[in-house]
Amino acid sequence: MTSQKDPSGHGDTNNSGQYSYEKNFRTAFPQFIAVSVKNLLLLGYGMTLGFTTILIPAVANPIDGEVLHLTHNELSWISSINYIIVPFGCAVSGIVTSPLGRRRAMQVVNIPFFVAWLLFHYASSTAYLYGALVLTGLAGGVLEAPVLTYVAEITQPHLRGALTATSSLCIILGVFTQFLFGLFLYWRTVALVNIIFTILAVVALFFVPESPHWLVSKKRYQEAQKSLQWLRGWTDANAVEDELKDIQNLYKRKKVELQDEEETFSEKISHYLERSFYVPFALISFSFFVGHFSGMTTLQTFAVSLFQRLQAPIDKYYATLILGILQILGTAVCVLLVHYTGKRPLTFFSTGGAAVCCYFVAAYDGYLKLDGMSEITNMNVNVTAGNVTDNMNNSYSWIPTTLFMLLALITHTGIRLLPWILIGEIFSAKTRSGGAGLSGAVGYIFGFLTNKLYIDMVERLDLWGTYGLYGIVCTLGCIIFYFILPETEGKNLSDIENHFAGVKRLSNKVYRSKKIPHHENSKMRELKGSANPSFEHESSQL
Repeated sequence: MTSQKDPSGHGDTNNSGQYSYEKNFRTAFPQFIAVSVKNLLLLGYGMTLGFTTILIPAVANPIDGEVLHLTHNELSWISSINYIIVPFGCAVSGIVTSPLGRRRAMQVVNIPFFVAWLLFHYASSTAYLYGALVLTGLAGGVLEAPVLTYVAEITQPHLRGALTATSSLCIILGVFTQFLFGLFLYWRTVALVNIIFTILAVVALFFVPESPHWLVSKKRYQEAQKSLQWLRGWTDANAVEDELKDIQNLYKRKKVELQDEEETFSEKISHYLERSFYVPFALISFSFFVGHFSGMTTLQTFAVSLFQRLQAPIDKYYATLILGILQILGTAVCVLLVHYTGKRPLTFFSTGGAAVCCYFVAAYDGYLKLDGMSEITNMNVNVTAGNVTDNMNNSYSWIPTTLFMLLALITHTGIRLLPWILIGEIFSAKTRSGGAGLSGAVGYIFGFLTNKLYIDMVERLDLWGTYGLYGIVCTLGCIIFYFILPETEGKNLSDIENHFAGVKRLSNKVYRSKKIPHHENSKMRELKGSANPSFEHESSQL
């Protein structure tokens, strides 16, 4: 097969832009396996996020024999500690990943998860719970670098997007497992069960190869060759020779560039003072703010309590389980539609729909009070109360239950995923790594504030006021996004960078050529993806 020079300068490729590899099941399957094993780690992290949902009602109104009984203030910390700790884990994530390697770092990060689940199981005071949450937060931050870089470095360009998108889905699946386990098991038992998944992740990682990029960076070329052979369909050494040479040349060029053009600290900082950084950073930060204050973050954390408070017509744990299913469904819809609709329509639909749901929840709660049914909702602002009798007759209880279900579905079709999608594409090449870390930290801080403030907000504003405020945030978000959110779907990274640098504005149309025959269009997309210098250069540095 005739080869040509890759415009990105990354070596020879064939006309499809994929070296000599065939685009078939055999080539894709080992990459899918490796990413799936990595996703076990994200599944475990999702479990730590979902575990507080079943923990909070259990320690707020404990059964006989339970030694833990937490106050409102303690409960607010339980729901938010892990969010505020995650940024500290992110800060050391790269430091841990570089010397250990991607695979070993992912294995090591399971140790704090293992210890945390034991602390949860044997907890006899709030100190145990706080300690476990600190560990899960740190581990959640540390796993960010090895997880993201591993996927970027082992996958081919035409598979990278789809396989990367599975990360968010697996975190939500992890949250869902806790809703499911909470139906049948006591929370201490759930903590023990979760250890199984931690051990499974460590063991499974022994059966997938290390990143060939990391191995080349450590001059372990023979191991890098074997890794590529495994990842490209268990093929022979000759088949991966060109790609291995390109990776080697890439690291040689990086070394030369660092020697010839070493930037000073002030020059590096100056990139973060330019429009091409602070405008995207503001957009992503605002997306995180709207996503967390759309009502979904607190709904996920306090789901059991909210369904109990508003007298859901079905068991509160079954209702929470359905909530988790709808989150997964919404995420799948976003992944499937974003290529065709673009990000703007999904963002408007999700923020607008979330606003409507929040307004109706607020109206329902306010109506109950005005209608003299305050005994159902006025429980001395006990948002985690379990003392509402199940035999209270409320024929309209299906309304808030349905609204919460819709809120879970709608927010996950757009606004909950939007900032994580934007992080990888709207920063300039020189600030992409740093911008991603800073933006992720901001996102977790907003998650912390949302959960930490929730109980105080309900005490001061009541439930109707709290969700009314969430509705206002979503409404303003929908309006502001109309003016500040460009359509990036299908656009070159260079065009996106120019847009945020103020050089040339992006069109809000989704780029999908329909004039070229399907097989030629697919080939052009592959060439474009593999020949994008800024993307490939950044991926190689992850």
